[in-house]
Amino acid sequence: MRKIRIFAGTILTAAMALSLTACGSKAAAAGADKASTTASTSQSEETSEGGVKIVEVAHTNYYKPYDFETEDGQSDGYEVAVLKAVDELLEDYEFHYTPTTDDDLLIGVESGKYDVGTKGVWWTEARSKTYVFPENYIGASVIGITYRAEDADKYTDLEAFAKSGGKLVPIAPQNAQYNIVENFNNNHPDSQIQLDASDQFEISDAYQWILEGRYDAYFNIKTSFEANVVAEDGEYHDLADKLGYTAYEGIPTWPLFNRDNQELADKYDEAIEKLKADGTLEKLSQQYFGEDILKYVPEGYKKGDVL
Repeated sequence: MRKIRIFAGTILTAAMALSLTACGSKAAAAGADKASTTASTSQSEETSEGGVKIVEVAHTNYYKPYDFETEDGQSDGYEVAVLKAVDELLEDYEFHYTPTTDDDLLIGVESGKYDVGTKGVWWTEARSKTYVFPENYIGASVIGITYRAEDADKYTDLEAFAKSGGKLVPIAPQNAQYNIVENFNNNHPDSQIQLDASDQFEISDAYQWILEGRYDAYFNIKTSFEANVVAEDGEYHDLADKLGYTAYEGIPTWPLFNRDNQELADKYDEAIEKLKADGTLEKLSQQYFGEDILKYVPEGYKKGDVL
């Protein structure tokens, strides 16, 4: 049985290109120190030269195109590139990057092994009690529906799908996407989507069920659809001309800061505001995703808003 590759950095996992070449010696050092994981406190430590504070940054080693490790052991991905751009604006800090696993990242940031961790994570109230979330998100995870290609003109957006009475592949209640559809229904009383619960977090037959007509759409992440269906080496690439995708919304993704690093999070926020204003975030998004993923985030979104 073929299995859908779920790119789950943007899913509640416990409750789911070319790198930017930064200017100057700081970026060169940041890309070369994969083994720099020995920070024992949650505070950034000063180097012996110039009083520059070293910031240990962990990122997932597989989650393309957000955060990953290249074949030659370098840190790459959209979120990594954004943090490198942030680093360039913070003269008193020097970021060192470590590709690692989800568990090591989450435990490491909480314990102080790492100062910052980035893995395409969504904000949740539970996580906000463990980590410092900055005010500004770093990217977005685009979600939407996969359907039969013949229905592309009918399912132009999620509301059109709801009004058509389309049948959605069931979603596990512990999957954050269940809440997204639930919230859609709350905000669209006249255009309800029938939301059935599944006992499986990951449904490997979803694409086949759509083509068989058992269901009309599968609610999933755009990068997952692209990896499974659009990519030439995707497990379901043979179905590329039979399936279509419509984006619904962008769920903001965030870097996680250790609880003792509020000052660093504040510095990050200042830098991100500048990178938004000068077009750097959009440029990096185009580089890694081929489009501006931030445009999918609802206008006026603030940390903690219900999506």
